[in-house]
Amino acid sequence: MAQKTESRKEEIVRTAEMLFKKKGYSAVTMRDIAQAMGIKAASLYNHIQSKQQILSDIIIQIGEQFTEGMAEIVEEKNTTSIQKLEQIIKLHVQITMENPSKMATMNNDWMHLEEKLDYYLQLRRNYEQSFRQILQEGIDKGELKAVNIEIILFSILSTLRSLYLWIPKKEEIIKENLLGKLSQVLLTGVTL
Repeated sequence: MAQKTESRKEEIVRTAEMLFKKKGYSAVTMRDIAQAMGIKAASLYNHIQSKQQILSDIIIQIGEQFTEGMAEIVEEKNTTSIQKLEQIIKLHVQITMENPSKMATMNNDWMHLEEKLDYYLQLRRNYEQSFRQILQEGIDKGELKAVNIEIILFSILSTLRSLYLWIPKKEEIIKENLLGKLSQVLLTGVTL
């Protein structure tokens, strides 16, 4: 099977996301991206409009992945709230393992979005509201302890949002093992 060749734009975005993770969006210039690719900065503009476009492409793509994944989880019938929470954890692990640099950019640099900031914040609010809904349903059905939903949400999301820091340092942990154990650890305090 032939491997898909990366387009120049994809190469630029991949290089930029690694630099954003390492230095932060504000510290990276178009010249830095070009230098890391071994080309002139002016050549970048044949493929992208701006550094802001790169940031937007990275963050919006990941934000939409999470939103789409959450929508599928919410729509599932015949699943308990605990199963849905396990699926949310799995969603975070999978996206993070596939995109650690993009996750770093999303978590550390989302506030630098310009035209797309409102859209990103709406994606985030919708995601968190769906998460709250699952938690509330679990409490209402007696599947979860009646703990303050905001505390549960903060506790679980804080861990999930920082996985990009931890996963690259723990490559020996098998993905399936992480999926099961992380769900067990994160949900122990709220399951009955």
